[in-house]
Parts: sequence; structure tokens; C-alpha cells
Amino acid sequence: MTRRAIAEPLPRNLLIGPLVAALLAAFGGPPARAQPAGAAAAEAGGGTLLLRHGGAAPVAAPRLAADAAIAVSGPTARATITQAFRNTTAEWVEGTYLFPLPEDAAVDAMRLVVGDRVIVADIRERQAARRDYEAARAEGKAAALTEQQRPNLFTNAVANIAPGETVLVQIQYQQSVRRSGDTYSLRLPTVAAPRYSPAPPAVQQAAEGREAPDPVPDRHAIAAPVLDPARHGPVNPLTLSVDLKAGFALGSVASATHAITVEAPSDRERRIGLRDGATAADRDFELTWTPAPGASPGVGLFRERVAGAEAVLAVVTPPATALPAAPMPRDVIFVIDNSGSMGGTSIRQAKASLLVGLDRLRPGDRFNVIRFDDTMETVFPDLVAADATHLDAARRFVAGLEARGGTEMLAPLQAALRDARPEEIGRVRQVVFLTDGAIGDEARIFSAIAEARGRTRLFMVGIGSAPNGHLMRHAAELGRGTFTQISTVGEVADRMRELLVKLESPVVTDLAATFSEEAEATPSLLPDLYRGEPVTIAARMREAKGTLTLTGRIGGAPWRTVLRLDEAQDGAGIGKVWARARIGEAETARITGRMTPEAADAAILRLALDHGLTTRLTSLVAVDATPRRPKAARLARTDLPLNLPAGWDFEAVFGQDLPHVPGRAAPGRPAEPGRPAEPGRRAELIPATTGTIALPQTGTDSELRLLIGAALIGLALLMRAASRRVAP
Repeated sequence: MTRRAIAEPLPRNLLIGPLVAALLAAFGGPPARAQPAGAAAAEAGGGTLLLRHGGAAPVAAPRLAADAAIAVSGPTARATITQAFRNTTAEWVEGTYLFPLPEDAAVDAMRLVVGDRVIVADIRERQAARRDYEAARAEGKAAALTEQQRPNLFTNAVANIAPGETVLVQIQYQQSVRRSGDTYSLRLPTVAAPRYSPAPPAVQQAAEGREAPDPVPDRHAIAAPVLDPARHGPVNPLTLSVDLKAGFALGSVASATHAITVEAPSDRERRIGLRDGATAADRDFELTWTPAPGASPGVGLFRERVAGAEAVLAVVTPPATALPAAPMPRDVIFVIDNSGSMGGTSIRQAKASLLVGLDRLRPGDRFNVIRFDDTMETVFPDLVAADATHLDAARRFVAGLEARGGTEMLAPLQAALRDARPEEIGRVRQVVFLTDGAIGDEARIFSAIAEARGRTRLFMVGIGSAPNGHLMRHAAELGRGTFTQISTVGEVADRMRELLVKLESPVVTDLAATFSEEAEATPSLLPDLYRGEPVTIAARMREAKGTLTLTGRIGGAPWRTVLRLDEAQDGAGIGKVWARARIGEAETARITGRMTPEAADAAILRLALDHGLTTRLTSLVAVDATPRRPKAARLARTDLPLNLPAGWDFEAVFGQDLPHVPGRAAPGRPAEPGRPAEPGRRAELIPATTGTIALPQTGTDSELRLLIGAALIGLALLMRAASRRVAP
């Protein structure tokens, strides 16, 4: 059932007043007086940013600040993200902001706060929500629209922000806490990294005599202006707090990405904040915690009663001593992304990670290395023995890699998954894929994995400060492997070692789950388990009773454990976690052809409306009842700019020879097709294509310069004509 959008007096328990003050402080000072569009007011970050929209005159972009408040309760987390849109101009403004969320975020609530009024959002079918929003915008009403562009990428549009006004959009979502061994983690993405969107192949269009489908039909919706950090200071400041109630006595609490403060009200609770206050939204925030010695929980089993049924969440880790008697020989294909988005520190992290992987190969293993941007190369024509000669050649190849060009991921993925020896069941076949995942054609990648994975296991390694978590985690799930995140160079050794230990010792294979009572469980296909990796199963059933039995094989021996569901602890938000997981499974079934598009969409829409969730087919819309913008006043529409993710190289992404022209898209820089390959290496070329990443639409004096240039050209032509008339 949907909630009705209403305007209500501001509840005291929202504490919006102090929050507004904190967010305004994050803007860098007291509210500025409204200024005419185009005014070059000196502000922190390098002046007023001017944006174009639809060919209209440039207007000053709204300023944005955000606050994240996250409450962790055992296996789940509830987050409230408050975005403050501040209009510093003398015009009425509509602002659109592209922002990321965790890939498993179940977004279920939104409020629009204008002055002392709170407008609560409805969940509606996507097209109906957009129609309502556009009608309210045209009528001059305050309105907000939250749409999902990807499971981890959303847009907020806010209409009719008055001159000098600040409005708040408050979004809430539920997610599950990650666990690996005895380490628990929570990740909050803060910036939507620019994504490379391949164009439809022109050769296919010409050969087949018809237009090829666009691999990224919504490319315009996942692109936003990106600021060059050499020309602009950081924007979109973020404040953050975490209320951690782990459910057990806590040991260490740390963040590898941000400096934090930690308070300890009790042995089971921690309160975490950012040590330096507001920070630039240019990298993911990660928090990790471990139990105190002797306090490590065994099986995590939780339940929640929702709408006359019970949702159950089980987190089971196999025994740490359960290892195969003898490791099997492996065939390992390393794939490294050296496209432009990997410029800066990312390529150094990726190269260091790959070198660690090469060092862990054992006698009897075979390997190969593939690198890609908008071309592709393999070091060797086929798998080779992991001996000193081949390893040295691979290390030299990796050391010479540089970041450049577009991100054509499909061809190298297909090459890595291609199994020329499927009959060699006595060897383990693994693909280690190192990338930031900055692409827009995720659906093609998922389809390729589902079609070609065979006996191969795919391990995704996310590189950099803002990787595409949706691509990484889901690709690993489809490939029955794992996902590892490396945010900094300092994490390379430890995190790659942890991953490679897992690769060397699969613990439980052929895993299956059986409920004694009728249950709707997810995931339907369980992965292999590796050392320290738990399996997480969510289910919905009439009553949490009976048993859940997990079976599998450890080496050649059977493994089995039985859980009594009536012993489950009470948990919060488990129903939302289950519904979000079921929606994700339906999306995967649609992409891979296991469900028809019509059946998948019907299942997704039913789950989304029943549980009030934002999906590809549903959106949250909040509309005030009273028009506020005068009919004669125009509405300036702008896309709010994003920071470049920390560690990225702007010129490597957008091209150093590309002029910074407002509104011009940045093509991927093709690799030199004539660059000679080193001995023992073959090159496979992929046609270079054009990306659709919008360049920062910064305010310049280009119009004046164009007018001056045109005048000078005209004057030169007049002088030339006059000289011809007077020539003898």
C-alpha cells in the first residue's frame, strides 16, 4: 500500500532545525544573499559554478550539502540521507543530482522539507510518479522525485526552489551488514563516478542493414557534470554519523577511508563520526568492526514479523578448520583494466594487486594476463606454466601498463571466461578481474557471465575510491566467486593476500539450503564458500518455525548443519532486505533470459509496491499542495556537478587535448593501434567508441571570445575585399 503525500507541521523529533544549521555550516558559511544568475561571487571552491541546461542562458548551480546518519542493529543497518539544496541565485531553480547508494540498498522513504512543512512521498509506478512531478513543476509547486537509474545509482530532482532558499530531501533505506570471517563492514558510496557507455557498433548496423540496439539506452540518465579538481575546489560537503549496536562485545572499530572519532557508551555500542567534520563527497566511506576476543558469534539467525508473515535472515560461516586435504592445481586468468578512469592512484593499486597475485602462484598452476582499455591484449597466446620465465615476462608487461582510453569490458571478460579445456575437472579455473567498474552497460556483462561461466569462478577486485559496487558484487555472485574492495595502495597487500588465500582453499562446494516449512528463499543459487566467507540466506514464511538445513562438500567429504528457526533473534528491517534481494533475483532472471521481461517486471512491481521500495519500475514522489512560484517567473533547470573521485586523473578520463567546452561530451581516448606488441604477446583490437560522460559545464567567457573572433574574421574579410577593389 502506498503512502499518501501530505504536507504536515514539522515534527519535533526530526530535529530539522539543527540539521539545517549543520548543513548550512557545511556549505562553508552563513547563507549568502541571492545573486543574479551568472554573478561571479567568490566562494570557497573557486567561484560560482555556471551550468547550462537545454541551450538556455547559463545559471548558477544550486549548492548541495548532505548528512548521513546510519544506525546499525546487528545484521542490518538503517540509513537516513539528508540532502540540502541551497539556491544562491535570484531565480527559481530546479536542481537534479546524481548520487550513489549501496548496491543492496532498499530505498523505501522520502520526505521533502520546505520551510516548516514536511511533504511525505508516495511510492508509485515510475511513469506515473514522473507525470505527477512534471505537473507539479509546471504548476509552480514544491516537488521532489527520487528515481533509481541502477540498483546503486539514483537521481533526485527538486522543483521550484525559491531564490535564496534551502530545501531538504530526506531519503531512508535499509541494507544488510557484510561479514567476512570475524570482520563486519558497512560501506557508504558518496560520489557517482563517471561511467563509460559504449556506443552501438557501427559495423553491425551496416552489415545487418538495421540499427543495432543501444547497449546503454539510458546513458543520459547516468551522466552528470564532473568538476576538474585543477580548476575547482571540492563541492557537495558530507557530514556523517554511525550508531553501531553490534549485538556482541566489540573489539576494534576502524575506517581505512576516513579519519573517524569513536565513542564507546558500552562494550556493545559505538558512536562514530568524521574527525574533521564535513568532508568532500569524493570517495566511499567504509567502516569495519570486529568482536572482542571470545565474543565472536557463531550462527547469525534473525527474524522480523512483517504484514502477517515472518522474514528470516541466516548468516552461516563454515568451520575455519574445514579445508581440503590437498589444494588442487589452478588455472588463473588475471584481467586488468587500464582505461582512462583507472588513471592516477587506481592504476598503481591495480598493478600492485596483480603483481601480488602473480607472486602467489604455485608450481603446477597455469596462468595468463589480459589487459584492456578500448583495445585488448593477452600476454601469452594460451595458458602457460607458472615458472620463472613466464612470471618474469608477465611482471614486465604489468609494469609497463598506463591508463588511457575507454572501458570496453565485454570482450576481455568473454575471452577470460572462454574455457578451451572443460574436460580438465581436476584443475580449478579462476578469473581475477581488477577494475573500477566505471561502465554503463552492466546488463551486457551480467548476460555474458551467465552464458559463459561454465566451471569458471569469477573473482572481482574493486579498485579505487568509488568503484561500481553493483557491477562488482553481482558479477561475482553470477560467477560464483567473491568481491574484494581495495580503496588505497596501503590495503593492497593485506586484501589481496586475503583474497588469494580464499582462491587457494575453497571450503564448501555444491552448497544447498532446505527449509522444512514452506518458504520463499533467496538466493536460489548458492555460491561456493571460501575461508572466512559466510553464506547469507533471506526467506519469507508464514511463521519462523521448523529447520533450515545447509549441505555441501568439503573436499570430498559431505558437510551438513541444521538451524532451528524458532531460536532466531528479533531483528529490524529484515523484511526489506528480503524484498530487495528478491527484486535483484528477478532483475537477473530477466537479463539472463530465465524469466520473460513481462513476468520479471510483474514480479518486481508487485514486490516494490507491497514493500514500498524504489526500483527500476517505481519511484518516490513528494508534491506540495500549494503553488508557490509566480506564473510569470521562469524556472531555471540545472544538473548539479559532482566531484571527480579521489585519486582519479581528470585528463586520463576526459582527454588532455579536449577543450573544456560547456556541454561537450568526452570521447574515450583510443589506444594507439600501431603500438608494437612485445614478443610472446598478441593483440586483439576492439573498435574504439565514444563515451557520454559530460564534461564540467563551467562558466567561461567563451561567448565573448566567440563574438570577438567573429568580429575579427568579419573585419579581415572586409579589409581583404577593400584591398582587392583598390588593387591596380
